[in-house]
Amino acid sequence: MKLNIRLACLVALSTLAVGVSPTLSNANPAPEYETDGARVINNNIELNRAKNLARQAAERANGGLGNYRAEASMHGTSKESPFVDNGDGTWTFTFKGSKPGSSVYIVETVVTVSQDGRIRVDYNGRIRDSSGI
Repeated sequence: MKLNIRLACLVALSTLAVGVSPTLSNANPAPEYETDGARVINNNIELNRAKNLARQAAERANGGLGNYRAEASMHGTSKESPFVDNGDGTWTFTFKGSKPGSSVYIVETVVTVSQDGRIRVDYNGRIRDSSGI
């Protein structure tokens, strides 16, 4: 009887170990690739970090969270944030902000963030005319 229990435990543990190990063995992230000239970022940790750094720079430039809130897209997923990949290891975020509790945006901020964490506030002021006229 003890032999059957030991054998059953050995079979169960072997099955569990074999079932789990393939998922753990692929620790290398998927490579980046290009589709129709657009760079697809499979691991967007750097982009998310850049988005957060850009939002925090705008918060500082506008007197802190007691005075300023960035638009919702700067709090969501990084792929949905208003950014441009400059192709040189930097991203530029252009977004609006308002007073806390207000739905009327009064400030436009443009921030460029490099992959190594350098931040440059390119513009922080009144919302500019986006029609290009």
